[in-house]
Amino acid sequence: MRIKLLQDFKALRGIAGIAALMAVALGLAGCETNPPRRPAPPPPPAAYAGPPPNTTVYAYPEHDQSADQQSRDRYECSLWAVHQTGFDPSAPNVPPEDRVVASGPPAGTGTAIGAIAGAVLGAAISGPYDRGAGAVFGGLTGAMIGTASDASRAQQNEIEMTEQERQQAAVMAQKASEYRRAISACLEGRGYSVR
Repeated sequence: MRIKLLQDFKALRGIAGIAALMAVALGLAGCETNPPRRPAPPPPPAAYAGPPPNTTVYAYPEHDQSADQQSRDRYECSLWAVHQTGFDPSAPNVPPEDRVVASGPPAGTGTAIGAIAGAVLGAAISGPYDRGAGAVFGGLTGAMIGTASDASRAQQNEIEMTEQERQQAAVMAQKASEYRRAISACLEGRGYSVR
């Protein structure tokens, strides 16, 4: 009978240790904080990899200019517009995989830290004969919490990248508009009707 009571007591102590480990792990899960955000530097104009902005300008000769003269005027006005606006519609776009800069810890860091911390806590709060099981259970619990933290961080990074891409598209559209305005003014000055 006494042996049975000792076994029951050890089992209860193991369950209490597991419950305490879960409480500590869940409490620590709320302690994670993200590092302060650093403002991203403005991207260079060529870093936009979305669809090309609209730079189409239709110019119709008003003074019977020849095809060669029209081509020369269009080329010279394009060079002048690029110089005035700093926007070159013929510049190649950089693919997204070359312009993404990841910040923060590498993927899986939260999982590794959670597993190690959970294993240490699990072994520390377990009884002398249950330290191995406590370390395993704590490690698994910590790894699950760390994985959730990593997934949350990855989702936040994706949201930030989407916002950055929207900002880049707006900047490119503004620069394209300035370019169209500049080339239109140049062509109108050389005797073309621009639409």
